[in-house]
Amino acid sequence: MVEAALKISVLASGSSGNSLYIESEKKRLLVDAGLSGKKITSLLAEVGKNPADLDAILVTHEHRDHIHGVGVLARKYGLDIYANEGTWQAMEGMLGKIDVAQKHIFEMGKVLTFGDMDVESFGVSHDAAAPQFYRFHKDGKSFVMLTDTGYCSDHVRGIIRDADAYLVESNHDLEMLRMGPYPWSLKQRILGDRGHLSNEDGALVMTDIIGDNTKRIYLGHLSKENNMKELAHLTMKNVLKEHDLGVDYNFKIYDTDPDQASELFAL
Repeated sequence: MVEAALKISVLASGSSGNSLYIESEKKRLLVDAGLSGKKITSLLAEVGKNPADLDAILVTHEHRDHIHGVGVLARKYGLDIYANEGTWQAMEGMLGKIDVAQKHIFEMGKVLTFGDMDVESFGVSHDAAAPQFYRFHKDGKSFVMLTDTGYCSDHVRGIIRDADAYLVESNHDLEMLRMGPYPWSLKQRILGDRGHLSNEDGALVMTDIIGDNTKRIYLGHLSKENNMKELAHLTMKNVLKEHDLGVDYNFKIYDTDPDQASELFAL
């Protein structure tokens, strides 16, 4: 039996907190830890994993829903933390005391190798200091994370095209956001180029980057106030069908949850 190149679980995804687990044969990584250390420990346990076995935490940007538990987990388990310089400067005071030996720079636009896994970083358009997301590569398989961005440039589309699986942002339904309770200034921020992709925007990005290798699309970072799982799922499905893409037979669409880990899946 062939060993899977990568195994992945979206531990939590939503406006209240985000974390993802990814492992290869030799390395176990957490990307973001936007919930309490206790909650992330219980989410890892849902997929049979233990924070003591992690090698490192990769950080995308300094917003609280991505770093809330980073400092606690790093101190408790002696984990290395990787982020770019701008993100380090923005989040350092929010993490508590971290040993200098655990602090590492992951430059935007660079590839770092973790054991047998290559991780490629790319910048996105979000109202954070220097937000970046990641494409993970091993044995010809790859997984892409793309959330927390107001738009997706041609440059980024080139970097993330034809991955085996994606976690893509479906943050809000436009009508729900427009009619919802948020103050106008916050609505403008979300709708802007440095905000979040709507259900439709996320789906349109996917129409451009899906390739023959693509088998799984996970819908991420749904707003609790301005979206519903069913709406996000239906929008993605309908837009991809309109573009004659093989929904449900070439690839499948999966929901994520802010409080429950997705099943550990293999690439």
